[in-house]
Amino acid sequence: MSKPIEASIVVVDDEPSIRELLVASLHFAGFEVSTAASGSQAIEVIEKVQPDLIVLDVMLPDIDGFTVTRRIRQEGIDAPVLFLTARDDTQDKVMGLTVGGDDYVTKPFSLEEVVARIRAILRRTREQIEDDPIIRVADLEINEDSHDVTRAGQPVDLSPTEYKLLRYLMDNEGRVLSKAQILDHVWQYDWGGDAAIVESYISYLRKKVDGVEFTDENGETRKVTPLIETKRGIGYMIREPKG
Repeated sequence: MSKPIEASIVVVDDEPSIRELLVASLHFAGFEVSTAASGSQAIEVIEKVQPDLIVLDVMLPDIDGFTVTRRIRQEGIDAPVLFLTARDDTQDKVMGLTVGGDDYVTKPFSLEEVVARIRAILRRTREQIEDDPIIRVADLEINEDSHDVTRAGQPVDLSPTEYKLLRYLMDNEGRVLSKAQILDHVWQYDWGGDAAIVESYISYLRKKVDGVEFTDENGETRKVTPLIETKRGIGYMIREPKG
């Protein structure tokens, strides 16, 4: 019995070897895949297929990936876009997010990372489509409509940046995010490479989100179980405690 198709994806890259690797990996992960080798071909394929997500190389032989994204957005196609960028260039990343991209992966990339990013984007966009404004991890909840945050039923007061950081962690529940990824997605530029700002904000979040106290069924005051984890030398993640 064949696996059900998880989503329809268009892969756009002018390098045949990269296209073939991505197609094989995405097929194996349960996705239906169409391909294009140039920007103009990409627009045609995307219009025809109306995919759930687009994996789009920035550097294409005719028109670049940013221009492709602008054109499909003008035509009302709002499928999320995961950019593939050869340069680890902050300007490229910010431009990608500005023109309507949802995430990016820097070449060379691991196929596992691409699949993980795709699933995170699809989970996030499907939650929005389903019109459920609540994002949950264990007893932590964010209401996307009101921007209210609660932990164990207690309100948590966050600054706009703290909220954005928490939302990014929760969108990627169970996945370790590097300081560079957090800087790019929360601050949208790299603060001159200063990762100390991430450490500071993670510390603020921990105090507010993992420092909540509640009264249990015996009337005793207890602290919630921490959800934010540090993976030394790698980054940070949020997930439901095991057991």
